[in-house]
Amino acid sequence: MINTDSSLKIARVEGIATSFPVKQGVTLGIGRAVKRDALIVKVTTEGGLVGWGESHHGRAPGAIAQLINTTLRQLTVGMDAADVVGVWSRIYSRQLVSHGMGQACALAMSGIDQALWDIRGKAVGWPLYKLLGGASKPTKAYAGGISLGFQPPPELVAEAQALCQRGYRALKLRFGDSPRRDIERLVAIRESLGDEVVIMVDANTGYTVADVRAVMPVLDELDVIWLEEPFPPHDERSYRQAAMLGRTPLAAGENHFTRFEFNRLIAQASVQVIQPDLSKAGGITEVMRIAAMASAEKLAIHPHTLATGLNMAASIHLLCAIDNPGYFEADVSKENLFRDRLTSRTDALDENGCVRPPEGPGLGIDVDEDFLAAHPVIDGPAYV
Repeated sequence: MINTDSSLKIARVEGIATSFPVKQGVTLGIGRAVKRDALIVKVTTEGGLVGWGESHHGRAPGAIAQLINTTLRQLTVGMDAADVVGVWSRIYSRQLVSHGMGQACALAMSGIDQALWDIRGKAVGWPLYKLLGGASKPTKAYAGGISLGFQPPPELVAEAQALCQRGYRALKLRFGDSPRRDIERLVAIRESLGDEVVIMVDANTGYTVADVRAVMPVLDELDVIWLEEPFPPHDERSYRQAAMLGRTPLAAGENHFTRFEFNRLIAQASVQVIQPDLSKAGGITEVMRIAAMASAEKLAIHPHTLATGLNMAASIHLLCAIDNPGYFEADVSKENLFRDRLTSRTDALDENGCVRPPEGPGLGIDVDEDFLAAHPVIDGPAYV
């Protein structure tokens, strides 16, 4: 039973923005990466328990950190850290629901929510998956993140082969260059790796309906299991049109926020692969609700992940606690200090290309605060 005395009152809430430049930026449909940003949330209770979470930076990490360190801090300090639903509801009613910066608030509160669940697990000594009602089990992983970009087919094949040698049984390729070049890369990968490797593709909102019409026959022929975010999330008409162009399912959700947007996404039935991000959509509390909604429609949850081991661990824990788990997105970027140095790793593969959740209390992830101090935020766009 969780102790609900004053020692679990929230004493401090801190949003810490951090960045590092990348030397070999991968080119995707949204541009060439020039730096990586992350936003870490630290919540401390009066009794000294520390919880860590990750808020998506929204490509404006300093701004999201400022929102955490002002408005959301004032709304949450003094509340019970174990009352994750109560904290979520307070932020929703006072900030998110009306005149409240909308998506920025959803990003900011996601990291706070993760940190509160981390505290709850540490308070009882349980890993998050157990606290959520789940069990440790192997979860399928695919090679994703900022990788497998627009390089020439021979270079892309070499990168993909190396990932398969590391144990990955599934890979996500980047589309959004041009239909012709996207198809060339996909065909080269399928011919090189054969039919045993699962392939998904991600257009990073860079396609038109005509582009989908051009590539869909090849996606169907080569058994691609999803086409991710061909359009921006608000372009519902294009999603409806594209869903009728072939058998390959459309995927979306990393740029949808809260259960209210996912309710519409699921009801429209154009998207069959649901991808909430626990650092964007409202945190663990909200994505559990989204997963239950998707389960009612027999749709699997494939969380989008990004920067640090915190969100990666939270995603694996959640996949072990829901009845409709899909793939875990492993970040296989060549340059990710947030994965390799800021936090402990969570993505070790077993012989079947699967991952398991950490066994430590809460998220089970360590954070290097010296790294945060040494890597202040870099202003400016992350992609050019």
